[in-house]
Formats: sequence, C-alpha cells, structure tokens
Amino acid sequence: MGLIVLLIIVVVLGFWFVGVYNNLVSLKNQVFNAWKQIDVQLKRRHDLIPNLVETVKGAMNFERDTLEAVVQARNKAIAVQAPAAGTAPSAQQVQQTAAAESQLSGALGRLFAVVEAYPDLKSTGNVAQLQEELTSTENKIAFSRQLYNDTATQYNTKQQQFPSNLVAGFAKAAPAELWEITDTTERENVKVDLSMNPKK
Repeated sequence: MGLIVLLIIVVVLGFWFVGVYNNLVSLKNQVFNAWKQIDVQLKRRHDLIPNLVETVKGAMNFERDTLEAVVQARNKAIAVQAPAAGTAPSAQQVQQTAAAESQLSGALGRLFAVVEAYPDLKSTGNVAQLQEELTSTENKIAFSRQLYNDTATQYNTKQQQFPSNLVAGFAKAAPAELWEITDTTERENVKVDLSMNPKK
C-alpha cells in the first residue's frame, strides 16, 4: 500500500515538473516571438528612412547636419547585434537596441521639426506619405514593445514564483530584460497651452 502511495506521489510530481517546465519553455518562446515582432517593425522603420532622407535632401541642402544625424542614428541602430536565432535577447542587446532606437527617434523628431519649416516640402505627396508611414510604424513599434514587456514580465514572474523557481534552472530560464525608456526627453511632460493667446 505504501509503495502505491509513493508511486502516485512520484507520478504527480513528475506531471507537475513536466507541466511547469513546458510552461517556462513556452513563455521563453513567447518572449522571443515578441522580440521578433519589434524587430520586424524596426526593420520597416530602418527601410523607410533612406527614402525620406532622399526625398527631402534636395530641398534642405543647408540642413545637412540634421540629415546626417538621422543617417548616423539609423546606421547605429542597424549595427546593434540581433540575438541568435531561437533565443530571447540578452539584457545588453535590449539596452543597446533601446538606446540606439531612442537616439534615432530623437533624430527623426528633429528632422520632422525642420520639415515643418518648409511648407512646400511638407505639402509634397512623397514627404507626407513617408511621414504617415513612419508614424504608423512608430505606433506599431510602441504596441510591439508593450507586448514584449508584458510577455517578458510574465516570464520573469513565473521564474521567481515558488515552486516553479525550482524548475527554472532545468528549463534554462533566465530573466528577460524589459525595454525601458532611455531618452530623458521621452519622459518629459508635454506642454499644452490652452490659453488661446497668439504666440508672440
């Protein structure tokens, strides 16, 4: 009788172990997939930028510094090494990607501010369309980052919870780095003037 009880306990523990192990592996793969969703949108963004720069270059000869800043930031963002196939990004890769993309966002923001000063250029169909596509891509990047952070948080929580933390080592689970804001300007409050007074 005692042997049967012991056997039942071993079988139950075995099923529990396999279930937790598979859950951790599943979450790890979801983190990797969420990162790939970001990667797809970042590639689209990187592909759109040369078209935008080429379109505005002729009309903005004396704004060469702004254009060069965008090109350099794009090249730096592309140069960040992607994680190996089938693995979640390391903490360093997430931080480097976040920093490079934040720098690129800043450079693009400055370029768009300069484009505003050129009404003829702004009214050009190509520039307006590229701006719209980049804005749409930025929104998709934001949603992808949110999905990645949500999935990574779920994965990290599962690893830290007892008793699943006992299985984490067997599943080769390691904490996933969250994508955090690295650019302090992104944290600043937006200033809204509702006074309806004309600017002087």
